[in-house]
Parts: sequence; structure tokens; C-alpha cells
Amino acid sequence: MNTQPNPVAAPSKLAQLREMSVVVADTGDYAAVQRLRPIDCTTNPTIVRKALDLPVYADLIEAQLSWGRAQSGAGEVAAAVADRLTIGVGKKLLSLIPGRVSTEVDADLSHDTEATIAKAREFIAMYAENGVERERVLIKIAATWEGVRAAAQLQREGIDCNLTLIFNHTQALACAEAGVFLVSPFVGRILDWHVARGQLPPSIDEDPGVVFVRKVYGTFKRRGAATVVMGASFRSTAQIEALAGCDRLTISPELLDRLEQESGPVVRRLTPVAAERNIDQAIDETRFRRDLAQDAMATDKLRDGIDIFARDLAALRDDIAAKLR
Repeated sequence: MNTQPNPVAAPSKLAQLREMSVVVADTGDYAAVQRLRPIDCTTNPTIVRKALDLPVYADLIEAQLSWGRAQSGAGEVAAAVADRLTIGVGKKLLSLIPGRVSTEVDADLSHDTEATIAKAREFIAMYAENGVERERVLIKIAATWEGVRAAAQLQREGIDCNLTLIFNHTQALACAEAGVFLVSPFVGRILDWHVARGQLPPSIDEDPGVVFVRKVYGTFKRRGAATVVMGASFRSTAQIEALAGCDRLTISPELLDRLEQESGPVVRRLTPVAAERNIDQAIDETRFRRDLAQDAMATDKLRDGIDIFARDLAALRDDIAAKLR
């Protein structure tokens, strides 16, 4: 008779990563969120557009389309239905997670501070009407100068913000000084820009996206900044492991599945340090625009990211307009 105990299965890399960083699902796919059990998740026009064809959202979609058909003004109605669906999808996703859902302000407002503030307030009010308190929502805003100023005002009102499309160190610092709740530096898109120019990093520790997030994380901790650093836009599990210990990591379902299936040690790469006296010059508009203009990669990727988000929103509204007809 074999009395040897059964060997304990080694923890997956995802399980180990969750001991070091808060894992967020970079998706709003209902089935994926249900399966992967992240702390937070996100919704955006691309996700809502995909939801139009998913049975789990059928009742929500039909209810909002019925509401839209009872209104007048085709273009305005399609935009209103898109907003209502965004809130509805966000609420449904919140039923699966303990944390928050990031909800994206219209990308075409990225250079308009007052319009961004108004849209964020509108989304928070819509969530409240649907029984969702603001503490469970992050308002996602592109990190333009206007977006940073909008976020500063919203934070003063108790509306937490996720500043996205972070590619430049001054961008990140400006967000921290504005008291933003969370920033999302984009690891993969930074690497993409360099690879497109034949600049292949010889090792993961020299990956420009990884290097950038490590720098932002280190600077925030030394400054004693409360702003959360959430690495985003990953191209490989190697990039994710290279940032183990970052405050949060938002990861696609595909890469989450790979981490769940892989074993082997995951080593903490980022550790908080004691805060030091802040001796950096404060970020004003002149410095922000100057430093961004001198950074070709950040300028390109911020512009392209806003354009992509705006196109996705326009496509969602077009799809809704077609269904309303």
C-alpha cells in the first residue's frame, strides 16, 4: 500500500503574480471575466461593440435600442444609446468582480478639459441611476494636458480617474501631481514603436516599455505619490513577469490563460522604496508640452491611441444607428 502523500501541484505563474500585483483583466468579455476572476476590468467602445452580438447582453441591448427608437434625432440618439449600453455593460461586469470597472470618456474630447469633465460627471450620474456607486468606477481619460487638468478637477470631486495612453515620464509625473488615482503606461505600444524602426531590445530588461514602467514606478514611490501604477498593453508574458510587483497589471485574456497554464518561479522585480523629499520641479503646461514634443515616440503613440479610440467610438455609434433603423 502506497502511503506517500500526493505531491502538491506547483502554483501557476498567474497565482504567483497575484501575490505580488493586483491583476486586472484587459477586457470586458463577460465569459472571460467570469472565468479569469480579475479584481478589476474595463469597458470601452470596442468592447461594447462586441457586446452587440453576445447573447448575455441581448436583453440589455434590446431594452436600450427600444429606448432609442422612441427618441428623435438620429445622430444624437445613437450616441445616447452608446452611452447607455456602456453603463449597462459596465454594471453587468461589476456583478462578476470585487473591484472597479474603467469606463472611457469619448476620445474625441481628449483635448477639451471642460467637455471631458462634463462627460465624466454624466457617466458617474448614469451609473448612480443604475445603482452603482462612484467608488466602483474609474473614469478613463487620455493623458493629454487637457485630460490631466480634467482629471485633477474630477479627483477633487471624488471621481477617481484612470489616465491612459501614458508614454512619457513627464506625462506620468503630471498625473501624479494632479492627484490622479491610477495611470496606465503602455508597455507593448512603446515596444511596437521601437521594433517598427528596427530597434530590437537585446533582453527583456532592456525592453523600452519595461524600462519605462520601472522608471515611473520607482519615481512615484520615491516621491511618495499615492497614484497607482498599472502596466498595460503587454505583448508577452515575459514583459509581465519583468514587472512583477508593479501596483497593478492589466492583462489580456490570452496572456492570462498562458500565465495560468505555466509553472516555474516568478521573481518580484518591483518593490516599493521609502519616500524621499521631492526635489523635482513641478510640471506646468509649458514643460508638459515641451517634453512631449521632444519625445517622438510619445507624440506618435498618444496621437495614434486617441485616433484609434475615436474611430472605435464612431464605429460603435454607426452600428447602433444601423440597428435603430
